[in-house]
Amino acid sequence: MKAFFAILLAAGLSHAAPALAQQAPPSPLLGSWAVDLERLPMPPEARPKSVTITYGALADGRWHTRVDIIGKDYENHTAGTYTPDGTPYVVEGSPEADIAAVKLPAPNVLVMVLGKGGVPASTRIYTVAPDGKTMIETAGYIGADGKPVMRTNYFTRVR
Repeated sequence: MKAFFAILLAAGLSHAAPALAQQAPPSPLLGSWAVDLERLPMPPEARPKSVTITYGALADGRWHTRVDIIGKDYENHTAGTYTPDGTPYVVEGSPEADIAAVKLPAPNVLVMVLGKGGVPASTRIYTVAPDGKTMIETAGYIGADGKPVMRTNYFTRVR
């Protein structure tokens, strides 16, 4: 009888192993990223002290993003939890957005659309370099003059 259960257990493990092997590795986006302050497209006196974006994956498949901006005389902490399939979700704490949607078209690419008060605010594309150490944010929005603007920010992995 013990031999029978051992065979069943071994058979079960042999069928489980391929399923485990087929799981995708975690996205290289996951973790914390600090903006390169020297490369921000603004005068040094207008730059914040730090900007950190943290992406985390939850056990249920959702993601959580937190953005922490520390200025010379202010702090802003923005957060949201979402399914990265394009479903809208509530953004908390942001002066720029109250709603967003996120998709992951590739493991190292995150596309985010932000809105505020029912109108588009910006589109952001985050791309992690092949070495996993740096990330580029490309942000597009409509400027105060009504013309499209694109901005690039550079991040380094913190953890």
